[in-house]
Amino acid sequence: MNVQEHDLVVIGAGPGGYVAAIRAAQLGFNVGCIEEAPALGGTCLRVGCIPSKALLESSERFAEAREHLASQGILFSDLKLDLAAMLRRKDQVVATLTKGVEALFRKNKITRYQGRATLLGPGRVHVQDGKAGAEVRGRKILIATGSQPATLPGITPDGDRIGTSTEALSYPTVPKHLVVIGAGYIGLELGSVWRRLGAKVTVLEFLDRILAGMDHEIAAEAKKLFEKQGLEFRLGCKVTGARAKDGQCVVETEGQPPIQCDRVLVAVGRKPNTEGLGLENLGIKLDAKGFIPVNPAFATTAEGVYAIGDVIGGPMLAHKAEEEGVACVEALAGRRAHVDYDTIAGVVYTHPEIASVGKTEQQLSEAGREYRKGVFPFRANGRARTLGQVEGMAKVLADAKTDRILGVHILGPHAGDLINEAAVAMAFGASSEDLARACHVHPTLGEALREAALAVSGRAVHV
Repeated sequence: MNVQEHDLVVIGAGPGGYVAAIRAAQLGFNVGCIEEAPALGGTCLRVGCIPSKALLESSERFAEAREHLASQGILFSDLKLDLAAMLRRKDQVVATLTKGVEALFRKNKITRYQGRATLLGPGRVHVQDGKAGAEVRGRKILIATGSQPATLPGITPDGDRIGTSTEALSYPTVPKHLVVIGAGYIGLELGSVWRRLGAKVTVLEFLDRILAGMDHEIAAEAKKLFEKQGLEFRLGCKVTGARAKDGQCVVETEGQPPIQCDRVLVAVGRKPNTEGLGLENLGIKLDAKGFIPVNPAFATTAEGVYAIGDVIGGPMLAHKAEEEGVACVEALAGRRAHVDYDTIAGVVYTHPEIASVGKTEQQLSEAGREYRKGVFPFRANGRARTLGQVEGMAKVLADAKTDRILGVHILGPHAGDLINEAAVAMAFGASSEDLARACHVHPTLGEALREAALAVSGRAVHV
């Protein structure tokens, strides 16, 4: 049997894996990358971040044309939804980007293996593609297999009526009534898509709030806006089961009547994708939450084996996995590398968007840290007015003594883009004064962030 040998073998071609593979190749490594799916890009690109954002964009434009453009003098006489065309566009976006990753692999001379990877022993990986199998060897091995949707006891997704985010990206028709289990990022984004397209959407959440982990003030305000858009929330709701029969679904909850609907989206988080990986062959044991333990250099307990991304815990975010992949291979190349976990932002791509980086007010209060807060509403921002998107706010939290920025939270138009400025400022240890003194272009949405920084010391101009 012909055994291929590499300096580095990466298992998984999602954002963490493929970025790590490319950076390693740039650093002179002979790299092989194993991916089970036919297309590169992982969950994020194929059935996650990218297709969901394509649908969010399309559905938002449809809702805007139907409900808001008349005020700008743009009238439609016969507005219709072509769902099939919308789904085709989503698929085309995904196909273009996956082909782009393939081109980057060719450019960087990365050897791609399609099949399921199983660790055999030190430096040895078996790749199973259908009936065929091959062995690949690597001086170093990097596990970047990502995560998969989690579920709840009493609920078994059937890939049709009761499904995960994967199925919710491709419903062939708009559901009459969609029940979303979970009020986190995924549930709110996909719930928003189908609500805009005409579905009744009911969101069930076990906690007494939406967006667990986000700043309470921002999350509470966001809930009000989502309710205005037609999303129905049932908080403090424990789902005990869901079943489908004859094209209809029944969702059972504790202490409440069953809910009748025609589709169920289970969006209760994700779990690390480690099953069948062969970790036991190298003596690697998962922690209590099912993650692969690693040290600060991303090394596992097995010599020469490393892991990054969703399989090691922390925020399950594509950009976090990318940062870890780059840091890991740069360290393998003898370079100094690190990941600043305090400045990894999160974004919910609803309308308006919600973005957050650093500490929340609740976290600071619980830690007994003294802080000052500056808030600025988008209704007072000129650019937001011209866009017709005035809901929400920018919020800056700074240390009461040093003025160093500790957290930034934004609910409003293009919050996902605006948060990058905050992350850069925090990465360089900026104070709210630093952010406030930087001249921002007028009229832009970024001025709202500057005004929030000014508000930390009571100097906001436009409120």
